[in-house]
Amino acid sequence: MIKPVLAIHGGAGAIARAQITPETREQYEYALRHALAGGERVLAEGGLALDAVAEAVRLLEECPLFNAGHGAVFTRDAEHELDAAIMDGQSLRCGSVANVRTVRNPILAARAVMEHSPHVFFVGHNADAFARAQGLACVDPTFFSTTARREQLEAAQRSGSETIILDHDSAVSNTDGQTAAPIDESNKMGTVGAVALDSYGNLAAATSTGGMTNKWPGRIGDSPIIGAGCYANNKTCAVSTTGKGEAFIRAVAAYDVSAQMEYAGRSLEQATNQLIHSKLPAMDGAGGLIAIDAQGNIAMPFNTEGMYRAYVVSGQAPFVAIHR
Repeated sequence: MIKPVLAIHGGAGAIARAQITPETREQYEYALRHALAGGERVLAEGGLALDAVAEAVRLLEECPLFNAGHGAVFTRDAEHELDAAIMDGQSLRCGSVANVRTVRNPILAARAVMEHSPHVFFVGHNADAFARAQGLACVDPTFFSTTARREQLEAAQRSGSETIILDHDSAVSNTDGQTAAPIDESNKMGTVGAVALDSYGNLAAATSTGGMTNKWPGRIGDSPIIGAGCYANNKTCAVSTTGKGEAFIRAVAAYDVSAQMEYAGRSLEQATNQLIHSKLPAMDGAGGLIAIDAQGNIAMPFNTEGMYRAYVVSGQAPFVAIHR
């Protein structure tokens, strides 16, 4: 019997250990446990890995603490553009959406693309229209807005019209050009994701994001790009990334882990560490990932102050952490 395994993340970069309050830590840990429990329940009931990652990410999209779905950041034009991707390791089927503005749960739209179209990737208003045609819940764009995210946008624009706040930078610079203590909530990397192995030996991965505060409208990062922000293959592993999207795209990060395992014979730990601690830093790539291999091994490396993360192995107590 294969023990089901589920891992999730709520973004790399985290409030500095010295700055986080017990109340804030409790809020994030509770949110992670809630999403983890939802996905675990699917696996415990004999569900597929694909079902588990979709449910876990859907729950993270519903939580305003994370930059995905409700609680997504604002673009330069004070609007929301959301991205998501999902992949089934058994069939290598996958689906993605980008720059959607009205579909309540982008991860469900990505799955609908995979299951109900001959295509992989829909963007913009046509992606929203497709989601509506599939009967998915759609909302007014104000649904995604929160006061905290509005304040982030205003702060970014006060500091300069081209200032882009990555929800995952590990440090910020003060007015004297000195590096301040990492990091405040406005600078954490905001992507959510999940990877799973089910009792049938199938792997799956899912990733969702609201992008970057004050980003140029139309910009798309790694999260919805299969092979960059999301990848799953039963032969090797399932991966969901979080970090500076441009670097993760250039590194084809999620697929790189699988390729290292398939072609170089590296273990999951070796492959993920090489990517996160060697390959990405060389191209100014900050962030992390979660991954599970076909044997149920788990890897959760990151090169930032922290990463909101959790995992559970069937029959064992869940693990939840923010910092190292």
